[in-house]
Amino acid sequence: MNIFGIGLPEMAVIAAIGLLVFGPKRLPELGKTLGRTLRGFQSASQEFEKEFRTAVGTDQPTDISGPPAAIPPAADAAAPAVVVEESAAPSNGPAS
Repeated sequence: MNIFGIGLPEMAVIAAIGLLVFGPKRLPELGKTLGRTLRGFQSASQEFEKEFRTAVGTDQPTDISGPPAAIPPAADAAAPAVVVEESAAPSNGPAS
């Protein structure tokens, strides 16, 4: 088991130090508080993502493994497109 790069032995050492520092009565309270805090961060993150998607105009979550989404046409369709042409033979310097 590996959570955030911390293995089971490291977690046991952290729990033992927490037990020694806070005592057996306060340790469950701290665990509950930590769980509530993480749950609050998770719900705030989901709410932020929902608001962001609403503001951007995409209500569905994106799947980065699927095909790319279509890019909407530009607002100013009358603007000319810039075309860059490459020459067939590369130039090695000034012509002689």
